[in-house]
Amino acid sequence: MSLTSPLLGSPSSDWTDARLLYALEEVVEKELNRHLKVAKDWMPHEYVPWSDARNFPGLFEDGEPWEKQQSKVSEIGRIALVVNLLTEDNLPSYHHEIATLFGRDGAWGTWVHRWTAEEGRHGIVMRDYLLASRAVDPDKLEEFRMSHMGEGFESDNRHSMLHTVAYVAFQELATRVSHRNTGHHSGDPVCDRMLARIATDENLHMIFYRNLLKAAFEFAPDLTMQAVRDVVVNFRMPGHGMPGFERAAAQMAIGEVYNLRIHHDDVLAPVIRFLKIMEIDGLGPEGMKAQEELGLYLGGLDAEARKFDEKLAARKARMAARGKA
Repeated sequence: MSLTSPLLGSPSSDWTDARLLYALEEVVEKELNRHLKVAKDWMPHEYVPWSDARNFPGLFEDGEPWEKQQSKVSEIGRIALVVNLLTEDNLPSYHHEIATLFGRDGAWGTWVHRWTAEEGRHGIVMRDYLLASRAVDPDKLEEFRMSHMGEGFESDNRHSMLHTVAYVAFQELATRVSHRNTGHHSGDPVCDRMLARIATDENLHMIFYRNLLKAAFEFAPDLTMQAVRDVVVNFRMPGHGMPGFERAAAQMAIGEVYNLRIHHDDVLAPVIRFLKIMEIDGLGPEGMKAQEELGLYLGGLDAEARKFDEKLAARKARMAARGKA
C-alpha cells in the first residue's frame, strides 16, 4: 500500500485527529471499495422461523402468554442472545459517535452510513428471531431495551478518532466471536445459521478497521501504539451498561460464549499478531513504553485466563461427578 502524506514519518507532535483523518481518507476509500466488492447483501426475514410464530396477549384474543419451554434455545443461548441484541439496539448512539468522529463526507461518511445500515440488519433479524421462536420473554426484552437505550451510550474512546479505530478493530472481532459462540451453544440450528450470517458481517467490519489501524501505524506509529495500549488495557464491550450485564457476562464466561481465554486467544491475539504490533521497531520513547506495557498486560491477561481455565475445568469435573452420583 502506498501512503502519501506530507506528514508521513513526522514526529508524533505533528499529528492531530484532523490530520490523521485527512491522511487516512485514501485508505478508507480503498477499504470501502474492497468491502463493497466482498460484502453480500442478505434478507433478514429469510433467517426467521415465521411458521413457529403465534400471537402474544394484547390486542389478539388468541394471544398465548410466553413460557420458557416454548423455545428450544438453551439457557446460555437465551442469556447471550439478549446481551447481543441489547448491544445492537444502541446503534443510534454508535452511529452518532462515529459520524461525529469520522464525519459524514467523502469516503469516511460513506463508510459510516454503510456500516450503520449493515449493523441495522443484525438487530432486525435477532429481534424477529427471538419473538417468532419465543426464545425470550417479550415483555422483559422490551423493558430491558427501554432501560438500556434510555441511559444512552458514551464510548470510552469518544475523545479520539485514533483510539476509536483501535477499539473497533478489536471490538468487531469480539462481537463476531460472541455471535458465533452464542450460535454454537444455542441448541437451535436456525439460531446458529442466523448468527453465523451476522458474524460474517462483523468479520468484514473487523477487517476494514484492522487494515485502517495498519495504515495508522505507518503514519503515526508512536501515537497508534499508545492508542492500542490504552484500548487493550481498558477494553470493555459496548453493552457493559445494560441492565444485569455483570451477571450475564459471568454466565457467558462459564458457558464459554465469551471469557478471558476467548478474549485473549480469539480477539486480542489475532489482531496483534496480524499487524505484528509487538514486532514494530523504530518507535520513539513513548511508543516503546506503550509497546512494553502492552506486552506486560497481555502476559498478565494470559496468566489470569489460565487461572480461569483451571477453575472452569474444576467446575466441569464437579458437575460431571454429581451427574454420575
